[in-house]
Amino acid sequence: MAQLDIIGLAKRYGDFHAVRDVSLSIKDGEFLVLLGPSGCGKTTTLRMVAGFIEPTAGHVKLGGTDVTVLPPWKRNAGMVFQNYALFPHLTVAENVAFGLEMRKLPKRDIAQRVDETLALVRLGGYGGRLPRQLSGGQQQRVALARALAIHPDVLLLDEPLSNLDAKLRQEVRVEIRELQRKMGLTTVMVTHDQEEALTMADRLVVMSEGSVRQVGSQRDLYERPADRFVAGFVGRSTFLEGALEAPGRFRTDGGLVIACTGDGASKGTGDGRGRAVLSVRPERVAVGPSPNTGLDNSLSGTVEFVSYLGALIDIHVRLSPSDRMVAQIANRDGAFVPEVGQPIHVGWPASAGQVFKE
Repeated sequence: MAQLDIIGLAKRYGDFHAVRDVSLSIKDGEFLVLLGPSGCGKTTTLRMVAGFIEPTAGHVKLGGTDVTVLPPWKRNAGMVFQNYALFPHLTVAENVAFGLEMRKLPKRDIAQRVDETLALVRLGGYGGRLPRQLSGGQQQRVALARALAIHPDVLLLDEPLSNLDAKLRQEVRVEIRELQRKMGLTTVMVTHDQEEALTMADRLVVMSEGSVRQVGSQRDLYERPADRFVAGFVGRSTFLEGALEAPGRFRTDGGLVIACTGDGASKGTGDGRGRAVLSVRPERVAVGPSPNTGLDNSLSGTVEFVSYLGALIDIHVRLSPSDRMVAQIANRDGAFVPEVGQPIHVGWPASAGQVFKE
């Protein structure tokens, strides 16, 4: 295992900038997740680290050694691809042994390493099967075993769970995380699935349009987003358009006056005035049949939609012709669940509002 340093990495295709000046340091044994929508540059960044794409600018250092110009097979990086990239005509054992054979290890050592790695991913006894004889989850573990068999300095995961069904994804992501911790592997994973990222990462990197928008822990990104994009991509938020009339006083375009004192009141807004957007997490919003005088903000509205999500219930409330708020409550005995068309009151503390300059 080794520290991975990405320094000013960029990739340009003609006039299109796929990746713009990305710099990150991933500590030895850390699990870092690159999170962002399709086309944001996260996979291009990962493939430049792996050596499959040549960067336009910047450097990649692994364990302090500059590997930018080295081909993939000389970087000692284990890669798990989105489609697993297993050789269909080779058995499970032969797939796992492939990277070891390319490194010209003795046959006895290869056989021992293959057996050890398959046991590690709970596929002992499956070595003689072909990939088509395995389930999706088992194929994913074979791809992981192949990456681990070479004893990589860094493990690179490119949307490794995207081909699995929802229930299996939950199981396999826990398996990967436990295995990574057990082995102390320096790991970088790419995903667009925020739940996956929040579950697995030590640190998150949110990317958009080829650039890094914010780096931090799950709590950092969720509770202290750097901008509107991060607030909307990590978790869920209601956004109200308007302006800061004064520090701590926000007026929506629909005429609602909202208290927004707290750390977020002047985030990116200079002197605390001007066009801005207010972000509020749905779980911070209280709902009830009467005003909540104990909160800084208490507004009345009409229920437009109620969404039953099992353990949670979303309540969409129209506050003005141009303002709508979403509240999320726990589905438990005695919970107040209004009906569509019913008058309702919503409230939240001023500190729950994040304000971002437009």
